[in-house]
Amino acid sequence: MDELEDRRLSPEDAERLVRARWRIEGRAEALSSERDQNFRIETAAGRRVLLKIADPAEDRQVTNFQTELLLHLERADPGLPAPRILRALDGTAEIRIGAGTPLVARLLSFLDGTPLAAVTERSPRQRWRIGERLGRLGAALAGFRHPADEHELIWDMARAARLRDLLGEVEDADRRALAEAGLDRFERAVAPALAGLRRQVIHADANPSNILVDPADPDMVAGLIDFGDAVRTVLATDVAVAAAYHLADGDDPLGPAGELIAGYHAALPLRPEEVELLCDLMATRLVMIVVIGAWRARRHPGNRDYILRNNRTAWARLRRLADLDRQAAADRLHRICREEAAHV
Repeated sequence: MDELEDRRLSPEDAERLVRARWRIEGRAEALSSERDQNFRIETAAGRRVLLKIADPAEDRQVTNFQTELLLHLERADPGLPAPRILRALDGTAEIRIGAGTPLVARLLSFLDGTPLAAVTERSPRQRWRIGERLGRLGAALAGFRHPADEHELIWDMARAARLRDLLGEVEDADRRALAEAGLDRFERAVAPALAGLRRQVIHADANPSNILVDPADPDMVAGLIDFGDAVRTVLATDVAVAAAYHLADGDDPLGPAGELIAGYHAALPLRPEEVELLCDLMATRLVMIVVIGAWRARRHPGNRDYILRNNRTAWARLRRLADLDRQAAADRLHRICREEAAHV
């Protein structure tokens, strides 16, 4: 692969690489991704694996952090449905390809399942199980450390105040005011409390595209994937990210999100001070989706549809949260967690 000059692999390049370094013969298909290059490799026998080529702009220590995280998960909770690193023929978990500054390639197990984003069937049991799997993930990562685990990440919710400089990317004045009010609330009610909350490495992006369900039984969670946004930050932001995508559009926006939070609490109990902030943290995630989305879409127009895939829903739910009585919402989430704890 030393002849690679344009820093991107073709499917044929991917096939040759996997054949040479892992001795797996298969056909490659490029998959959508915001930063990395991803290829699904399928053998004639039907086995599938995932080849990930790290974004050349990503710090190599950050890439290694993600690799070591997956290796740690395999040791800490072997039954958790997450990708596994497949070592190359020489025993390495990462390989370097290309001349100059090499690209980093990793081969992962491919989890069978349907992305939740493509599934219409939703249920309380499904949401509870998503929360429970995410809580298990948090418990498994509690003791994991790496020199790059506190790397700079625009999606780190604990640093959301930095997005104020990007509000101008939102062209619509009413929407911009809604996003600004969300950041005001974060700085006033959330930011002062963050120093007292638990911190650890988290997934940080449990959106419906990164959750797989069993196509034969959508209530069963088949996998948690894409650890590209993993970072050491405030633990409660992980469940808030996931729950933000399960807010309802009707009269009870918190109901479905509360079911996911209950599942998380069953696996990794939340502390009262964390529960108190969940509603505001969910709103903050929605602000981040719309503001970062507008900023990235302007800079990457060719990837605009992928970047903005969640924006319309995020705006609607952000407006619904803005209308809620925050203390009443927090009281309800406290009650949900107490009731879940009583059942465990």
